[in-house]
Amino acid sequence: MANDVQYLIDMLYEMVDGAKGVAFSPDKCIIIREDALDLLDELRGQLPLELKKAQDLIRARDEYVDSAKKEAERIRRQADLDAKSIVGESEITRVARDKAKEILQRADERSKAMIGVANEYTDDALRRTEEAIQMALEEVRESRARFRAVSNEKLQAQRARLEEQGGES
Repeated sequence: MANDVQYLIDMLYEMVDGAKGVAFSPDKCIIIREDALDLLDELRGQLPLELKKAQDLIRARDEYVDSAKKEAERIRRQADLDAKSIVGESEITRVARDKAKEILQRADERSKAMIGVANEYTDDALRRTEEAIQMALEEVRESRARFRAVSNEKLQAQRARLEEQGGES
């Protein structure tokens, strides 16, 4: 129909362009009124359809643009959420790594401290055991020396008795 409107406008233009001029007035011309009115009536009949089509196209274009804007905004929001999520996840990962490193350092320090305490305790226990054994050894030596002294005394006393008995007989 757009071509029909264009065709009618072209015909009207040719009619005016090809019309005979009026004497003494080059800006005026003579056209066949009936033909011109018929063309204008057809144009008037088709223009509302063309205007409606144009308005429908504009409305469809506006709806498409609005839809595209909404979709672009949705995609942008989703990209923002994804970016925040990725940043959040990397931040969580970084914090977790830092926390793990801190825990490992504290565990290492605590382990070294515990080893130090255990070494001190073990050394102290061994020293006390050594002292106790040393004291026990000294006690055994003293007991042995007393035993020998008492035993020698008894042995000499018995020899002395035997010698007295052997001299009496």
